[in-house]
Amino acid sequence: MDGRVKTLHPRVHGGILMRENGKDGQQLLDLGGQPIDLVVVNLYPFGATVAKGAPFADCIENIDIGGPTMVRAAAKNHERVTVVVQPSDYAAVVASMPAAPDADLRAKLALKAFSHTATYDTAIADWMQGQLCTGRTGVTTLKYGCNPQQKPASVRGLLSPSGPQPLPFDVLSGVPGYINLLDALNAWQLVRELRIATGLPSAASFKHVSPAGAAVYAPISEDLLSVYEATGKELSHVAIAYLRSRQADPLCSFGDFVAISDVVDASTAALLKIEVSDGIIAPGFEPEALEILKAKKGGKYIVLQADPDFEPPEEEQRTIYGASFRQRRALEPVDDATLSKVVTATKELSDEAKRDLLVAQVAIKYTQSNSVGYAKDGQMIGVGAGQQSRVDCVKLAGRKVDTWYLRQHPKVRALVFKQGVKRQERINARVRYIEGDMPPTEHAQWATQFETEPGALTAEEKRDFLATLSDVSLASDAFFPFRDSLDCASSRGVKYVVAAGGSVADEEVIAAANEYGMTMAFSGLRLFHH
Repeated sequence: MDGRVKTLHPRVHGGILMRENGKDGQQLLDLGGQPIDLVVVNLYPFGATVAKGAPFADCIENIDIGGPTMVRAAAKNHERVTVVVQPSDYAAVVASMPAAPDADLRAKLALKAFSHTATYDTAIADWMQGQLCTGRTGVTTLKYGCNPQQKPASVRGLLSPSGPQPLPFDVLSGVPGYINLLDALNAWQLVRELRIATGLPSAASFKHVSPAGAAVYAPISEDLLSVYEATGKELSHVAIAYLRSRQADPLCSFGDFVAISDVVDASTAALLKIEVSDGIIAPGFEPEALEILKAKKGGKYIVLQADPDFEPPEEEQRTIYGASFRQRRALEPVDDATLSKVVTATKELSDEAKRDLLVAQVAIKYTQSNSVGYAKDGQMIGVGAGQQSRVDCVKLAGRKVDTWYLRQHPKVRALVFKQGVKRQERINARVRYIEGDMPPTEHAQWATQFETEPGALTAEEKRDFLATLSDVSLASDAFFPFRDSLDCASSRGVKYVVAAGGSVADEEVIAAANEYGMTMAFSGLRLFHH
């Protein structure tokens, strides 16, 4: 058999696995074998064969069988046997002669041997997965990694004792990149959990692994439809959830990745068609909706179909700078129980308030920490992500709340654009009008977009309009270390709050909430996300 079984012999493996108990030695002698106390193996160069692009049959032929078998046998019996798999260890073994390596060195060499065969076998399984599997169990080549220069890049399902496990999605259209999938998988978890928590169609708009917006279906007024430039459109409940999520912060949602909890219908696809977006993930698509989306961006729009029944392992892991991290996933759901411990004097939580707190808390669960978010009428209206200071999160998200609400100001709604000004340009222009801090050169360019240059939206006008904002909900991914976060939030109409609690300043924070007449629940659940 061309040497394929020369080392797979009872005399060889009996010599390696023999224990010094008398009985094993006699059985080995009966076989005509002798004890072996040193095993040195260099495995067939499988990795090098694959790397040079050899044909499939040549790669298979370079899978070592006898070598790993001897290595594993020697490593198992390291109480007596020394196993060496790396030339760099030869010197240490030679230096131990004639006494031979001590028990401590033999154990360390055995560990190295098991690591060697494990990585060897993993390399084989990874390669065969790429060669033989397709679809969700195969290896999907990505456009690139985090940046265009980071190639190659790929994604695959996890290996398991029963073979490669499927990815949680199918690629129906487009070629996703690394960040696209980070967004898609985080966004999908968000809308899936939000659907379970509220029982309502849910949507999220993700950018750089945090939600720019998230929402559930809630009835929407004609005034808000006008602000969102959706007047007269036929909108399903799913479409309204998507519209609310995208319009939470349309400046940040530019080029987003969308997640929808329900089957995407034609009215939702029609909304997506006109937006600048990279892709979508959803559990299904109506045929007309799928055709609309697959035609977007000249066929390059990314369409992923999530498996709604997929359940990931309880343990998750990642590799950063040569270090392997493992942890139990954040399995605790955000649900009604999250809001059960109300710690303020005011205890009232209407159904609408509970819905908005759940929307905010689930959204913040999948936002880069530190994070705080505001919600109203079933949608996020301001997300503050990734700040080192919690009060900075509150302020950042609060500025987004201001912009969201001031888009409804009569002077903003009355802006008259010239023909040909594009949708995103109108969005950007309204935001800059609200912010009002344009230097002269920018202001001159900005003014060219209008039939008549608008008069300024004054600080007093903004202050008076913002004072009418009410019944806003606020969620944090951890406790508030000081009362300053609630002091800041009070100017944005916040009436309901959920936070983890557990700070030494809890009493101070509760007192602040009572001063402002807020209803605050302590969830006891920290939700840092990185």
